[in-house]
Amino acid sequence: MDIKEISAKKVYDSRKEPTICVFVKTEAGSFLTSSPSGKSKGKYETPAFAGNVDESIKLLEKLSPKIKGMRIEQFSDLEKIESIIKKNEIGANTLYALEASILKALAYEQRKQLWELLIKDMGKNTGKRMPFPIGSIIEGGLHTRYTAGKRADFQEFLIIPKAGKFSDNVEIMQKAHDLAKDKLKRRNGLGRLSDENAWSTRLNDESCLDVLNETRNNLESEKSVKVDIGIDVAASGFYSPDIYQYKNPEMLLSSKEQLNYIHGLINTFNVFYVEDPFNEEDFKSFKDLREKSGEMPLIVGDDLTASHIDRFAHALKSKSIDAVIIKPNQNGSLLEIKKLIDMAKKYKIITIMSHRSGETTDSTIADLAFGWQTDYIKTGVMGAEREAKLKRLMEIEKSL
Repeated sequence: MDIKEISAKKVYDSRKEPTICVFVKTEAGSFLTSSPSGKSKGKYETPAFAGNVDESIKLLEKLSPKIKGMRIEQFSDLEKIESIIKKNEIGANTLYALEASILKALAYEQRKQLWELLIKDMGKNTGKRMPFPIGSIIEGGLHTRYTAGKRADFQEFLIIPKAGKFSDNVEIMQKAHDLAKDKLKRRNGLGRLSDENAWSTRLNDESCLDVLNETRNNLESEKSVKVDIGIDVAASGFYSPDIYQYKNPEMLLSSKEQLNYIHGLINTFNVFYVEDPFNEEDFKSFKDLREKSGEMPLIVGDDLTASHIDRFAHALKSKSIDAVIIKPNQNGSLLEIKKLIDMAKKYKIITIMSHRSGETTDSTIADLAFGWQTDYIKTGVMGAEREAKLKRLMEIEKSL
């Protein structure tokens, strides 16, 4: 496949903030990818743009003559792109969107779906297993506005259904979204929909977990299927040197007190999934929580690892995590994302492909999750931008 032309334009994500859409033209047609943007950004993720969207578009246009005519025959040929375009110069969003569009064009030329192009590099014994979806039902922190002057400190309260079919899990998440709404309303705690179309609330973290636990119990009884719950603490968002500053209710916790507090919530509410329970520098506390909690919860790194191999390697060495969030646009390079996933699988770390709070209706991460056989995909539940990923995975499931 020969690249005939590349171009880009400014588009807007679900928060009405500017992001980039990159087009790759070949003899077969034009292929596009738009990149999301996160509101709570890890300190160690690659900057999204070269200053801003407009500057990234201009830089891409300047570099496009060097790419025009380039021949791409397999996934590893993205190395040719990265020898010319550096993610730290052009921005992670731009490089990710460019590489994804190139792969879509290559898959089309080979008469494959994008996931089929990717899965062939995973080894002969790779199965075709659908990831379990993770959906945010209630939100707080930076993802939501205040309700009656309050909001939960934790960023996300998550539902994780474990039915055998992906489509059934989607239905269960949607039911959870409705049930949580009713339960919040009965507690006089229902607010508006958040950035990710989850419910905002004036209730505190423990009350939100109580609602989520009730919702889980209702679903397990009705559907006769296992349903796990989780939290994305996003602790870096309310951490200042040596102290976690909670506002609802007000309390100041040291790292040791934060560990004991989170451990208590895990036990009280049977929490299966705990993402970023400490600030993004504190590998040791992640490790201590793993050791204290035993095998029940997954301790998950997001801001801690930032989808970068060096951060992930540090987490591995320090035995800090059971699972890792993978956000392609946190890094920019799909070559590096694939290496990270391979490394995680080698060391038996759970992989979680993830959306961002500022999303587009682009469904590329659904193909990445299935093609690279990640264990989970974090997509949200409601709203066109979230549903696009879920619908794409249901299409893949149906095609199998």
